[in-house]
Amino acid sequence: MKHVTARSKRVATKDCRSQLCFSTALATTFMATFKRKCASLCPTPFEGQICRQYSSGSAYPSVSLSTPLPGIPKPVFASVDGQEKYETKITTLENGLKVASQNKFGQFCTVGILVNSGSRHEAKYPSGIAHFLEKLSFSSTAQFESKDEILLTLEKHGGICDCQTSRDTTMYAVSAEVKGLDTVVNLLSDAVLQPRLLDEEIEMTRMAVRFELEDLNMRPDPEPLLTEMIHAAAYRGNTVGLPRFCPPENVEKIDRKLLHKYLQSYYCPQRMVLAGVGVEHEQLVQCARKYLLNVKPVWGASTPANVDKSVAQYTGGIVKMVKDMSDVSLGPTPIPELTHIMIGLESCSFLEDDFIPFAVLNMMMGGGGSFSAGGPGKGMFTRLYLNVLNRHHWMYNATSYHHSYEDSGLLCIHASADPRQVREMVEIITREFIQMTGTWGIKSCFPVELG
Repeated sequence: MKHVTARSKRVATKDCRSQLCFSTALATTFMATFKRKCASLCPTPFEGQICRQYSSGSAYPSVSLSTPLPGIPKPVFASVDGQEKYETKITTLENGLKVASQNKFGQFCTVGILVNSGSRHEAKYPSGIAHFLEKLSFSSTAQFESKDEILLTLEKHGGICDCQTSRDTTMYAVSAEVKGLDTVVNLLSDAVLQPRLLDEEIEMTRMAVRFELEDLNMRPDPEPLLTEMIHAAAYRGNTVGLPRFCPPENVEKIDRKLLHKYLQSYYCPQRMVLAGVGVEHEQLVQCARKYLLNVKPVWGASTPANVDKSVAQYTGGIVKMVKDMSDVSLGPTPIPELTHIMIGLESCSFLEDDFIPFAVLNMMMGGGGSFSAGGPGKGMFTRLYLNVLNRHHWMYNATSYHHSYEDSGLLCIHASADPRQVREMVEIITREFIQMTGTWGIKSCFPVELG
């Protein structure tokens, strides 16, 4: 039995060797045929080609992507009429309301009313009014009994609505089919100028604000709180340094009378813009004249004389917060104990010529869309990734932010690390700010060692 087994092994080994020799011969024949085909298709070598050696000993020509391939016809590109430009058209109505539009052909459009009001204008009022108005948006109005009726009206045109407030702007926006533009502008006008602000709606808003404040303090992502703190430190007690979220002690102070007083000062036509994308300008102007020209707000005549026109004063400072996140977890694994810092410097407003260079610098450092989705490797060649995250494994985060307003701006970097390495983390981020001033930083995104 042993003899038969040994002989079987020898026969099997012989067969394997035969198959191996056959495979090698077949591969050699195939490669020779492939080389002859390539030589016939491309008989003339590329000028100045550089061959890269591989471990197999073969060479592959490294051809520039800008060098045209021989024997390939030139591509024919579609011609575009240079006169077709999506220009923004602006019209000012008799009451001071501006109408701006940009026509992009399609089935859907987005229309919104933007008001020059936000948390920076609450110096004469309790902080949190803008936050309340954001939560109260698209509730019951003079024409619509409830928010559900508004949503059902928009659903007929495939539309959705949203309201967002920032430190200097409040935006009521609707996206729907173009054929429902008249209904959309009518709804926007009613939501902005004719809200009922019922007691039960205000009470529901108080509950929503309390829940959001509690969620902010328990959220693992500290970016919203850090943004609040960096503004409070940079502009202590003035304009954009005022809190964007309603403080807990002011939740009960805000009522309908206070809201109407604020709306009377800031929700006036001179501080509003009706903006639309994907609509004809003249059609949007006609809708604005129909629904926004001679409409009396529910709070009475507006008095823009009470508007706060304070200019942002950069003060600088430090704001600290100690939080215990040991009992907060989204699962069985506890949240890692980290220290988050944000260091900021004053930049420029969006009206200055330096706004575009600051925006480019923010992208180079690792902010904005440089870390957005859309493909592998996005953000991996930014300065903060190469200089910080790629060199210091203990750094959990390093992101750049650029906040720009009408009269000031703030460029800051957010970083996260273990509490025991706070000092080194601050030194690393500070060094990145210093390296921004180097002349090489404008020409290259790659790191350079300083002596």
